[in-house]
Amino acid sequence: CVGLSSLPAAPVVQPEPALLPEPAGRNFGEKSCSGRALHQHAELSGFPRASRALPIPSESHPEGEREGFPVSTGAASRGLLCHGEGARDAGARGSPRCPLPKLTLPGLPPVLKASLSLLNTSASGLLVDSRQAAAPCVRCAVVGNGGILNGSRAGAAIDAHHLVFRVNGAITAGFEGDVGNRTSFYVFSTNTLVNALGSYAADGFKHPPRSPETRYVFLPDHDRDYLLLRAALTHQRVDRGRDKGVWPQEFFGEDLRADKFRMLHPDFIRYLRNRFLRSDILATPLWQLYRPSTGAVMLLAAIHTCDEVSAFGFMTPGYRAYSDHYFDRGHKEVQFYVNHDLKLEMRLWQRLQRSGLLRLYTGTEGT
Repeated sequence: CVGLSSLPAAPVVQPEPALLPEPAGRNFGEKSCSGRALHQHAELSGFPRASRALPIPSESHPEGEREGFPVSTGAASRGLLCHGEGARDAGARGSPRCPLPKLTLPGLPPVLKASLSLLNTSASGLLVDSRQAAAPCVRCAVVGNGGILNGSRAGAAIDAHHLVFRVNGAITAGFEGDVGNRTSFYVFSTNTLVNALGSYAADGFKHPPRSPETRYVFLPDHDRDYLLLRAALTHQRVDRGRDKGVWPQEFFGEDLRADKFRMLHPDFIRYLRNRFLRSDILATPLWQLYRPSTGAVMLLAAIHTCDEVSAFGFMTPGYRAYSDHYFDRGHKEVQFYVNHDLKLEMRLWQRLQRSGLLRLYTGTEGT
């Protein structure tokens, strides 16, 4: 991966412009991407068809680059994580644009170096492992926590996908009919996880999903993330900081093998912020507070990884008709905070839906 020689030898999302599937001529349920999962959820209301193809930028169309969509090779990459002594794009092995530099850890703070070295294995180098990527067309369900899912009966369709992503207060018990119960990837930062446990405990969120299938994907936002990761992989309590004394088993259970954990590269998250979700907040005195929501990072990471993506529980223009979360016991209005730009994210989901890069669940809107 170009420019990685000075980055930590750990699972990192490729920071160069990533790869998106080419939308032209590829509709859900056609060609190589037809299968049970799409047939099942195609029967649900709330999945509008793509109305037009969005041009994917290329060297001959630099204006597309300014639109914020990276160059496509015509196939999604399932190898967007770099690791070990080097890595390359899984869809372009041997390509000169993705050499295999030796990765080192010079100048890193000791806690980062110690934590990342524990993830320096082949199992941690790819978001999707070889078994999960065996299908010729990998379909992913990305499940947000929006109230639009309450009463949706989308659970079976969600679970029918090859991979299921969840985030933050991912409560499934009692809501299986609406949101399913499988979790392939739980995406979080230590801060969002601790906040979710505090905010949604009364609703039934006691710990992140746990199953043999589940992998835990850290979004590195603070040294708290590296400290918790190190504690998990060494089977010890967190030894310092705000979470000192915490047992990782309280969050993730007893299965703390290294291949259960992933960590996205900070450059990838910055890339998403600057290219896909460049908010007007960045031009204000509060710019340092702004970052894409955890759900937005999860959804965009899936789009960069899977062949087809269906998004459930994300904000749509009709958000006022729904409670903030599908598990709310009464109607709660969606809350907006300065550190996220949820309306910008909503507009991006609409645009990706129109382009054919995303299938967005919209409930009964427009019907």
